[in-house]
Amino acid sequence: MRLYAAVAVSGFKRYATYRVATVAGVFTNTVFGFILAYTYTALWDERPHLGGYDLAQALTFVWLGQALLAAVGLLGGGFEEELQERIRSGDIAVDLYRPVDLQTWWLAAELGRALFQLLGRGVVPMAVGALVFELRMPASPLTWLWFLLSVALAVCVGFAVRYVVSLASFWLLDGTGLSMLSGLLCLFFSGMILPLNVFPGQLGEIARALPWAAMLQVPADVFLEEHRGAGLLAAFVFQAGWMVVLLAAGRVLQSVATRKVVVQGG
Repeated sequence: MRLYAAVAVSGFKRYATYRVATVAGVFTNTVFGFILAYTYTALWDERPHLGGYDLAQALTFVWLGQALLAAVGLLGGGFEEELQERIRSGDIAVDLYRPVDLQTWWLAAELGRALFQLLGRGVVPMAVGALVFELRMPASPLTWLWFLLSVALAVCVGFAVRYVVSLASFWLLDGTGLSMLSGLLCLFFSGMILPLNVFPGQLGEIARALPWAAMLQVPADVFLEEHRGAGLLAAFVFQAGWMVVLLAAGRVLQSVATRKVVVQGG
């Protein structure tokens, strides 16, 4: 565990060195936050309480999305491209010979990256949004703790999805297309474009049951205190369930890919 903790710290420090990229990311998130916020304002003026949110809740959802965009990896990125490149180049063989678990190694590095992105790219846009717009802040101090727990689970779910997508590069000549498709699905079904509560009928029910909902919609609803008591527990179980299922899927896929590499190596 000390090794993986060191890997997480290393992941945090690695991304902390990219100061210019971080500032650019903060600026970009803030600008898009304003664009979405004014778009939501116009939409909610026409349809008050759309999806069960009032305007303050809708605007809070916008800025939460910008705060979590990089940390959770809603548009991909992070370890995904690096792992795919190591698979393409064959360097993954070196990783497999190391006396560490491949999946846990990358998860630890991702947790370190996510913590930096949450602090480095998440706090400022959220603070700017709170200064300019009327946002709905948690009434209970405990909600902040539940929110951070939900974000941690969201990061793990996001990692698990992208890990499975990355491992597909063992069988594909280029995994870029699959990564782009995964990113588009996440953009739509996480609630990044519109809260999933807004989706009508069966589409909304399906969207809220998919793993991408655990990456933004659930943490946002925890922050907005839409989940309380048994509902809050159910939200955590939903996130943890998808995390376990997807990590297990990644483990199985990794095992199959490892056997494939061994056979090809002679």
